[in-house]
Amino acid sequence: MTNLCALPSFASPPTADDLALLPKLEKRILRRVGEAIQTYNLIEDGDRILVGLSGGKDSWALLEVLTLLQKRAPISFEVHGITVDPGFPKFDPDRIAEVCEARGIPHHVLGAPIDALIRQRPDETPCIICARLRRGVLYTYAKKHGFTKIALGHHLDDLLETLMLNLFFEGKLATMPLRLTSDDGANTVIRPLGTCEETDLRRYTWLKGYPIVPCGCPMCACSVLESRRKQAKALIEHLKESIPQIKASMLKAMSNVKGSHLLDLDLGALSSVGVDETVEKLG
Repeated sequence: MTNLCALPSFASPPTADDLALLPKLEKRILRRVGEAIQTYNLIEDGDRILVGLSGGKDSWALLEVLTLLQKRAPISFEVHGITVDPGFPKFDPDRIAEVCEARGIPHHVLGAPIDALIRQRPDETPCIICARLRRGVLYTYAKKHGFTKIALGHHLDDLLETLMLNLFFEGKLATMPLRLTSDDGANTVIRPLGTCEETDLRRYTWLKGYPIVPCGCPMCACSVLESRRKQAKALIEHLKESIPQIKASMLKAMSNVKGSHLLDLDLGALSSVGVDETVEKLG
C-alpha cells in the first residue's frame, strides 16, 4: 500500500485553471470505478459499506467516489467511514472526523495499540504488523455491526507493485484482488479504485480540497517493505519511459492468467516435475 506518511505533491491550493480539469478527471475515475464494480460485482443492492479512512489521498478519493455513486446508482447502499487510530502521537483522527461530520457521513474512530506493539517487536517489519492489526480491527467491527463490505483505497499502482513484490521477493504470482472474502466467509473486502492510477487520485483529492492526515508512524518510511515497494514503483516508472502502456498491459495480464502455462501443480500444468529441486539448484 502507498505510504500514508508521504506528503502530498500539491502544496498550494488549486487555481481556477486547475479546477477546470476536475470534471474530466472525475468522469474518468468514475468510469473506471463503475466498470470495476460491474465486472467484479463489488457493490450490490442493500450493501452496508464500511470505508477505511486513513486520512491519505486514496481513502479520501474512495469516500468521494462512493458517495457520488451512492446518489447516482440504480441500487441502494450505505456508506460509513471508519478510522483506526494506531496510537502514534502525531496522528490526528479528529481532522478526519470533522470532514465526515461536515458531509453527513457516519464515521467511527477505533483505537488499536499498534504503536505499542510495533515498539515491542523491533525485529518484525512494522508495516506488516500494522496492516495485520488494522485488518483485524476492521473485520471485527464490520462483522459485529452488520456491514456487508469493507472498502479499501488500494489503487492500480498498489496492485502492480504488490504483484512485483510477490514475484521478486516472495516467489509467487499474486496481488491484491478487487474482491476478497475472508477465510471464515464473514467479511468481504472490495477495492473499487483498483483500476485507477495513483497520479489521478492524488490530483483528484487535491482538487476536492481534502486534508491529508499523515499516519504519524516514525518507522514505516524506513521499513524494508517500504523500501522494496519504492524499488518496484521506480522500476515501473523507468519501464514506462519506453513502454507507455505498461500499466494497462500489466492490468490486463492480471485478468488474463493462463494457468496451464505456469508451473503450479495444483493447476494441472505439471504432473511429476521436481520443481523444488530445480529451484534449489538454481539458487
